[in-house]
Amino acid sequence: MTIRIGNAPCSWGVEFADDPRNPSWQSVLKDCAAAGYKGIELGPVGFMPEDPAILGDALAENGLELIGGVVFRPFHEVEAWADVLDGATRTCKALSAHGARHLVLIDSISPRRAPTAGRVSEAEQMEAAEWAAYRDRIATIARMGAEEYGLSVGIHAHAGGFIDFEPELERLLDEVDENILKICFDTGHHSYAGFDPVAFMKRHITRISYMHFKDIDPTVKADVIAKRTGFYDACGQEIFCNLGQGDVDFPAVRQVLLDAGFEGWCTVEQDCDPMLDPDPVGDARANREYLESIGFK
Repeated sequence: MTIRIGNAPCSWGVEFADDPRNPSWQSVLKDCAAAGYKGIELGPVGFMPEDPAILGDALAENGLELIGGVVFRPFHEVEAWADVLDGATRTCKALSAHGARHLVLIDSISPRRAPTAGRVSEAEQMEAAEWAAYRDRIATIARMGAEEYGLSVGIHAHAGGFIDFEPELERLLDEVDENILKICFDTGHHSYAGFDPVAFMKRHITRISYMHFKDIDPTVKADVIAKRTGFYDACGQEIFCNLGQGDVDFPAVRQVLLDAGFEGWCTVEQDCDPMLDPDPVGDARANREYLESIGFK
């Protein structure tokens, strides 16, 4: 079994391409390589250069492979379809240009759902017609990525969106062809939502094509859920801690992957506030060293 460990720009606080607080894309590549990683995600499209020659040279200079990219857009908003399609198309083109494999789809945070992140019993649900149209928008982008660009497309549950909790994720998986839509499984967001990541992995490992490794501080989680703290404020409170210091059982995660013969990339994502994390390189290095200590190489 060959599992490779990568990292992503969100570990440096990069969530949106135009955020003035972002570090430079050049420094993120340099820092990722300095922390010992050989692969990195694209980050929000537009953060790194969309000119393949410029980014290709920079990846090579830092000894990095492009793993995949995320479309973090409001799939839940009918009016935002042009924005979703633009982000998806540009991301697919960027990934294809560099031989990256993984396209990750995330429904971005909705004001209707943000207050109930982590509160499955309170979360507003879509009516049948709204859900059907929402599901079809996700399926349309998944089909484009899989059939037009040859990518492995994974749905990623995310706190505060309409694919947040296990029942929603499993409903979507039941309704969309597995040939076009796999799972990008994020251990931290699954815990944030109040569910057991390892149990979900055991049930759905054959459909998991890509992993995001994220840990979550249970004390901070309990506090932000109780106070209905916004997702980005929770990141600033370090809800996503270094791997091995939270409530995700990573040795058990590794065993599920081993038992299934999983091969490919698993990417560390430690979402943080770029102005409050004093040492993202140190965190990235510590996360890699922790994973090595439990048997990942």
